[in-house]
Amino acid sequence: MRRRVVILVAASAVFATTLLVATVGGAPRSARSSRPAYLLNDSHVHLTNYIQEGIDARQLLAVMDDKVGRAVLFGIPLQQTWSYRMSGENAPTYYLESDADLYYYSFTDANIALAYRSLPKELQARFDPMITGFNPADMYAADHVRRVLELFPDTFVGIGEFSLHKEFVTAKIAGEAPSIEDPALDRLLRFAGEVGLVALVHCDIDTPFPQAGADPAYLDPMHDLFLRHPDTTFIWAHIGLGRVVRPIASQTKYIEALLDNPKLRNVHFDISWSETAKYLVSSPAAVDIVANMIERHPDRFLFGTDEVAPRTQADYLRVYDQYKPLWDKLSPDVAAKVKQGNYARIFDEARRKVHAWQEQNRVRRQILGVRTK
Repeated sequence: MRRRVVILVAASAVFATTLLVATVGGAPRSARSSRPAYLLNDSHVHLTNYIQEGIDARQLLAVMDDKVGRAVLFGIPLQQTWSYRMSGENAPTYYLESDADLYYYSFTDANIALAYRSLPKELQARFDPMITGFNPADMYAADHVRRVLELFPDTFVGIGEFSLHKEFVTAKIAGEAPSIEDPALDRLLRFAGEVGLVALVHCDIDTPFPQAGADPAYLDPMHDLFLRHPDTTFIWAHIGLGRVVRPIASQTKYIEALLDNPKLRNVHFDISWSETAKYLVSSPAAVDIVANMIERHPDRFLFGTDEVAPRTQADYLRVYDQYKPLWDKLSPDVAAKVKQGNYARIFDEARRKVHAWQEQNRVRRQILGVRTK
């Protein structure tokens, strides 16, 4: 009898250990499953806000739980100045709460790297960190990215989200505003292509409150930018939309012209942000137009939330839920690509390329180090 009790106790301990391991990072898993059946991967989420406050990586994992398999990891590259002259004791927490400048906050990259590296390997696998703390109008931006890669090897897989033309933001940035035609941007994107870094770019397709009938201000410049950098993998955030930068007449025609161009297979679009979703699912007709475009180009779209430091899963998934009419309209295979598959393909390839570049760079530095001794 005593032997039978020992066996039962041991079996119970094994079962409890198996259950504990299976629930780390998600819901309980069956013995046959290597991971939970996640709903989505998130191509666009911010760990911190415009005053560099937010949540840490473990808190983000908690809200991802068993719903979000993988997510990018970045903050916001801009810091809102607290000008006592303008705001007194009322500390602004958002760029619309003050007329004071925004400035680039490069320490965000170290913050993200340390957050990522604090995790065990199995949890690091759920994140794809991005470098954001650079000024795209600075010719040294590419050098900043290189230094970050060398200081934190085997960490970052992309750059961004960084902004070029963004409603109400670009005009507030201290110093020169970024420009699509700036050689500094070209130097940065050439380096990203050389390394294999994904470039997540926010650039509105048009100006706020444009003149009726005018062509979208930034469509042709963005088209030319993509053509100049065929080796760089781009994700155009929000399909170029904004809070007041609304869809333009025939926008899908313009976007599909990019999608149909065989020279621009390196360009993808995310549909992140509640403001974007507001337009794309505004009516059954809008849903039909968007769904038909995605069905024709199923490998070119990614879902992202664009949530900033979400503290509850309900907050985190609100944009996903907002898109329910679109998910219902898309075929299951295409919906799966937009929600998960395209993310995995793009960021897995980026990790492979960046790792190869870093290995080559290590060897090169070792050789140069030997030669200089």
